[in-house]
Amino acid sequence: MTDKDKNDDISFEELLEESPITTGRLKPGERVDARIVDITDDWVFLDLGGKSEGALDRKELLDDEGNLSVKTGDTISAYFLSSRNNEMLFTTRITSGEAGRNFLEHAWSNQIPVEGLVEKEIKGGFQVRIAGNTRAFCPFSQMGLQRVDDSSQYVGLRMSFLISEYGEEGRNVIISNRAILEAERRAKVEVLKEELREGMKVKGTVVSIRNFGAFVDIGGIHGLIPISEIGWARIDDINEVLSTGTEVEAVIMSLDWENDRISLSLKAAMPDPWDGVNTKYPQGSTHTGRVARLAKFGAFVTLEDGVDGLVHISKLGGGKRINHPGEVVEAGQSMEVTVESVDIDNKRISLTPAVAGRGDGADRSVDEDDFRSYLETTPSSMGTLGDLLKDKMARKEKKRTKRR
Repeated sequence: MTDKDKNDDISFEELLEESPITTGRLKPGERVDARIVDITDDWVFLDLGGKSEGALDRKELLDDEGNLSVKTGDTISAYFLSSRNNEMLFTTRITSGEAGRNFLEHAWSNQIPVEGLVEKEIKGGFQVRIAGNTRAFCPFSQMGLQRVDDSSQYVGLRMSFLISEYGEEGRNVIISNRAILEAERRAKVEVLKEELREGMKVKGTVVSIRNFGAFVDIGGIHGLIPISEIGWARIDDINEVLSTGTEVEAVIMSLDWENDRISLSLKAAMPDPWDGVNTKYPQGSTHTGRVARLAKFGAFVTLEDGVDGLVHISKLGGGKRINHPGEVVEAGQSMEVTVESVDIDNKRISLTPAVAGRGDGADRSVDEDDFRSYLETTPSSMGTLGDLLKDKMARKEKKRTKRR
């Protein structure tokens, strides 16, 4: 052996001693952080230190669209599976096989995600098969971030879990999918805290609808659109406007990270229908609207979505006194109205019922001056009560005079 060969051998031995990872030192399930040195059509090769390399199935690093999520030079975490034909095989998560069977306890103590198949729904939760043939239990409350109406949708899915309890050498294993999702959510929240600002427009997807509003997923966290902020028009049933899965664009109204509350507004992202109301509905103009709702003091009439006017109860009786608007109009009916006044600052329009037979732009309301004039002039033909009594007394006196 030449001096050069000896030096090479010594260098190789020294490298092995210096290397933190060698074939003999790794146990199935042991985690390593390794740099990617090469990527082929089927494998991703990892630098384990010194002259050691490991191989990882390329499919494990594809995203939902089938694109590779890493590149040469990236450092990733992986778990040792086995050594076959002088090849060290790794995985990004413990699934089945020797690593899964022998090191569930290691996964539990080190909070390593495990993959499981949801086999069936049982009392209180789900039976999940992990690490080959190990049966684990996932409570309903630990499956997903929110309780779903149809829990059977999880059956047959492969999902990631954290082991929350491990006992009886693997015969009593309780797992949680929610713990993983919450950890992912916390990481997303930290990123979004730096990105989101009140007044920003954001895009999201409706994930849940309640009678008080709709919850929207915006990049992994949920915000609430209150029913009053879904549109400019009055909305009684949110389901008539939105449905689960609908993509929306909303404005962030408030951010309360401490209490985990984000308020959104759809209508703030829409044009304000009150812009230009003075031009569309000038004083004296006549329009056809729909009676939206009734109140004790009058009827609200919708001129267009988001623009309602009020016909006061005193204008609804056609000159007759009524106790409630429902005596003469009902919600949903069409109604022709005349604009009496517009208050843009307070977003109020005063209306009066239009009267057929008059020209456009004229005051079609009941003419209060004419009515008052009628009340003042009609009694004059009869005189006042005093005049009547006086006249009656005069007639009696006249009769007595004739008798004399």
